[in-house]
Amino acid sequence: MTLEKDGVLSPEELAKLPGMPSEERLEQGAVAVIECAQEIPCNPCEEACPKGAIRVGEPITNLPVLASDKCTGCGLCIPVCPGLAIFVVDMTYSDREATLQLPYEFLPLPEKGEMVTALDREGRAVCSARVVKVLNPKKFDHTPVITIAVPKDQAMNVRNIAADRRQ
Repeated sequence: MTLEKDGVLSPEELAKLPGMPSEERLEQGAVAVIECAQEIPCNPCEEACPKGAIRVGEPITNLPVLASDKCTGCGLCIPVCPGLAIFVVDMTYSDREATLQLPYEFLPLPEKGEMVTALDREGRAVCSARVVKVLNPKKFDHTPVITIAVPKDQAMNVRNIAADRRQ
């Protein structure tokens, strides 16, 4: 897949990716969102999925395909993706908010309950977010996964956070 000239996937490009769940599936509960557009030899997400919901197959340069009906939203695929291209979205979290699990490789890690700034794919601030959970077990190999709550209308736009830790 060819990316837009600035390296950020456009909405049209995102819609064509085989790792994107349907709108209907997003409304059913937590599900992986795979924004991988690079045809490179890579398949740790396929190996990490205990339900077989992610398929790369042969050749190993195929884009990962999500079988969203098999995905439980467990998030085990998130920390193994070297491209930081996998997220889990749960649009059923509450009436007004969705949660987003995302890889976060900066220190210090945010803390549960902390308010942070949610960023879009271009690093622009789009809304405030509340940190719901921070997971950093050894098996994640130095890629913590944070869960944030954001307004539902921003769940498919937010892809990172910025924590204001100025003393």
